[in-house]
Amino acid sequence: MLGAVARRNEAASRDQNQTDARLNLVDRALKRFQFQQDALIEVLHTAQEAFGFLDEDLLIYVARQLKLPLSWVFGVATFYHFFSLKPQGEHNCIVCMGTACYVKRAAEIVALLQSEYGIEPGQTTDDGAFSLATARCLGSCGLAPVLVVDGEVLGRETPESTLAKLKQILASSQRPVPDAGSGLRLQEATA
Repeated sequence: MLGAVARRNEAASRDQNQTDARLNLVDRALKRFQFQQDALIEVLHTAQEAFGFLDEDLLIYVARQLKLPLSWVFGVATFYHFFSLKPQGEHNCIVCMGTACYVKRAAEIVALLQSEYGIEPGQTTDDGAFSLATARCLGSCGLAPVLVVDGEVLGRETPESTLAKLKQILASSQRPVPDAGSGLRLQEATA
C-alpha cells in the first residue's frame, strides 16, 4: 500500500513539474509582450503550444495576467478555429467549409470521415489518435477543396483521396504491438 502511495505522489510531482515548465513558457510570453492586452492572441497561441489545448483554468490565468475579462479571453479563444478548448488527437484534420470548398465536395469529405471514424467535427476518436474539425475558410480557394492534416495544407482533395491519406497517416503512426508468444520463443531459442 505504501508503495502505491509513493508512486502516486511521484507521478503527481512529475505532473506538477511538467505543468510548471509549461506555465513558465506562458509566463515568458507574457513578459516578452510586457503583459500588453493586445498580445492576447500571441499568449493564447503560446499557451496552446505548451499545453496542447486551452482549458478553463489556463484561460482564467491568461485573463488575470493580462487584466482582461474572462469573457473577452474566452471569446477570442472560441472565435479563431486555431484554438481548441479540448484535448486534440495525435493527428488532426481541418476541412475547409468555405464556399469554393463546399461546392467542390468538402461536405462529402466531412461526411465520409464522420462515418469512417465515428466522430463529429470538433471531436476526437476514443483512442485519441484522430481529431476532426471544420473551418469557415482557410484562404486557399484556388486549391478547393482544401484541408489541413497535421499542419500540412492539402488541396484539390476528394473524399476518397482524403480517406486514403488519413488511413496511411494513422497506420504509419501506430506502434506495433509485440506478440506475447514471440518473447517466449526467443527465450527458448537462446536457452
